[in-house]
Amino acid sequence: MNTELTFTPAASAPSELLAVFAADSSTSKDKDAKPEVSLLTSDEAIRKAANFVLATGEFRAEANETLLLHAPEGLAATRLLLVGLGKAAKADVHAVRRAAGAAVRFAKPRGIRSLSILVPEGSLDAVQSTRAIAEGAILADFDSDTYRTDRKDRSIEAVSILVPSGAHKSAIEAGHREGVIIAESQNFARDLINEPGNRMTPTILGQRAGEMAAEYGLKCEVHSTDKLRELKMGAFLAVAQGSDEPPALIVIQYEPESVKPDTPIMGLVGKGITFDTGGISIKPADNMEKMKYDMAGGAAMIGAMRAIVQLKPAVKVIAIVCAAENMPSGKAVKPGDIVFAMSGKSIEVLNTDAEGRMVLADGLHYARELGATRLINAATLTGAVAIALGQINAGVFANDEDAYQHFTDALKTSGEKFWRLPVEDDYRDQIRSSIADIQNTGLTRYGGATNAAMFLKEFVGDTPWLHLDIAGLAWQDAEKPWLAKGPTGVALRSIVEWVRSYA
Repeated sequence: MNTELTFTPAASAPSELLAVFAADSSTSKDKDAKPEVSLLTSDEAIRKAANFVLATGEFRAEANETLLLHAPEGLAATRLLLVGLGKAAKADVHAVRRAAGAAVRFAKPRGIRSLSILVPEGSLDAVQSTRAIAEGAILADFDSDTYRTDRKDRSIEAVSILVPSGAHKSAIEAGHREGVIIAESQNFARDLINEPGNRMTPTILGQRAGEMAAEYGLKCEVHSTDKLRELKMGAFLAVAQGSDEPPALIVIQYEPESVKPDTPIMGLVGKGITFDTGGISIKPADNMEKMKYDMAGGAAMIGAMRAIVQLKPAVKVIAIVCAAENMPSGKAVKPGDIVFAMSGKSIEVLNTDAEGRMVLADGLHYARELGATRLINAATLTGAVAIALGQINAGVFANDEDAYQHFTDALKTSGEKFWRLPVEDDYRDQIRSSIADIQNTGLTRYGGATNAAMFLKEFVGDTPWLHLDIAGLAWQDAEKPWLAKGPTGVALRSIVEWVRSYA
């Protein structure tokens, strides 16, 4: 998809479809009350074209609600699409992002290949709204049916973002550029996640990361079994040993031109289990096919590096993705086995399906060895986090208040939803082993997401660290008005903004 900025009046801009945002400014809590719908534009021609339908009350401007008008009088566009942001008091740039996506998802199945979206006027910041529109439109154009032989290409070819008069042109252009970079990087990650296990092995993931790095001038190294043995990554190797596919330790580094002496070095660590059967503690057959997305955390880190190198923050970043298959075989790690992590800690493996924390243990320690002074990891780590938070929020754990504050600030820009869960010393007894230093699952089934976080905490020392458990949000089973079903690329936007906050 090509997105471009247009600074000409919206009414005179030719288009197959012109999308205009609207909000309900009524304060009544009565759901049956007639809404007070306001178009977020000062263009009188657009207002006039929509007057009749707005007067009927059939369009309520609810979030992502759409209403199409054909041949709108006085407009150069052949169609006018009204898109709701919900209550005006709650409408923000994140609602704009979703509504822009809803406009694109509306157009795709109707054979519309280009459209215009008008930046809302009023209380919403024009620069942030422009960025949100670019992000929402590009993310909405993604579909996951890659391998259907009868697939019809319904991609949107072009989106023109119409900028109202009076906007600061250079700031608008910068916001647009940021939105395009971040959304295209998120779609890059979604492409990686969407690939089936036979087309996204650890080796292939390393190749894709290397190709991306070469394209954008990033340093990238991809190591396999011999290097893991040299580094004594026993936890990572234990997971990988059951598969015929060799593991891949992917290391991507971004070095800015200049960095202030006291700037932290950011360490991004991602779980890259390209397929997870559960190993000897094998998963049920139902829905196992979705375990191709168990590398979503790793994909988010690779995609984040793609965005970071283009945005050029003045902070050094090291990304590490620990990629492996978790398979049952005569070589596979067994429940009860003892392995030694790179840090030297001994681990009792109680459940081979708790493999993500094993590979991350070595990845986090290695990031520290490479000099990272701030750590963030992302992983589809536990089903327990989805049981706790549903499919609305992902989980975030933190051992440092300043690092967590940087993250909450990042969420204000990214619009992603994370809820903080505890990682306190009182929980450590849950992972205490009677035969080794720690065990890879909790003593009980309760607090499973925190038990996993406590395991990871053993490998970060005093380094400020955030753990993102994205298991509940990495894959979407049903289409939303603004997003296709399938991989979401969740966490990428927040990780990028978290990194930028330290620059």
